Amino acid sequence: MSGKASAKQTAIIRFMEKSKGTQLNCFSPPVMLATLTVEIVLAIYTVWRYKMSTTTRLIAGLLLGLATFQLAEYYVCTGIGGPHAEVWSRVGFVAITTLPAFGTHLVHVLANKPRRRAVALSYASMIGFSIFFLAYRGAFVGHECTGNYVIFQLGNWIGGTYAIGYYYLWLGFGIFMGAHWANELMAKGKKAHTQLQTVRAFIVGYLVFLVPCAIWNTLDAASRPAIPSIMCGFAVLFALILGLYILPRVGKEKSRLAPMQFKH
Repeated sequence: MSGKASAKQTAIIRFMEKSKGTQLNCFSPPVMLATLTVEIVLAIYTVWRYKMSTTTRLIAGLLLGLATFQLAEYYVCTGIGGPHAEVWSRVGFVAITTLPAFGTHLVHVLANKPRRRAVALSYASMIGFSIFFLAYRGAFVGHECTGNYVIFQLGNWIGGTYAIGYYYLWLGFGIFMGAHWANELMAKGKKAHTQLQTVRAFIVGYLVFLVPCAIWNTLDAASRPAIPSIMCGFAVLFALILGLYILPRVGKEKSRLAPMQFKH
């Protein structure tokens, strides 16, 4: 087990040495910090401007989950938080583990689907993986910051199980069911126009980080261990869609106090 991990780490270090001169720095610490700032500002704006509802809470939760992962990446790469890269890795993975469950719940709410057994199942699997990442010592076998993205080295069987059995499963479910419900809403005509817009925007939001990530990993096979980092780098576009397109169409703004008027 340790021999395999050591060989894997050596291969990654060699790749880093070969590619130092050609890195794009798309997800370097300054970019991580900028992305974190965008997501935190959107989360604060969401809570400040809109009344608390299921939709508002879910969108705020998605934004905070994305921001927390960026913060974890930043500390892993810079070491500012001390030599606790493993702790930050666990925090980061718990943060991104919340995202598919929140997304599954959100698409149900946007499409106004009251039967949410899939939501309950997604939350159950979210809790299971979160506990696993927090409690299992062997979950991570290494951490590397390449200067272009962060590579979280999971145990041999863990990465594939997590990616296929949880992450891609629920993201795919959200896209598939969202498209199905969008067709239903389209048949309802103008009365469901706003709902249709938001469900479509949700699907586009998923695709804007899944498609670029798939293209990146196809062109550069060595980047595949860095999928969480690359995916969350592109997911800032999803954050913008959530905060600036979907929420204004479904959220209710808080009433602001009118300026005080004084009688003369």
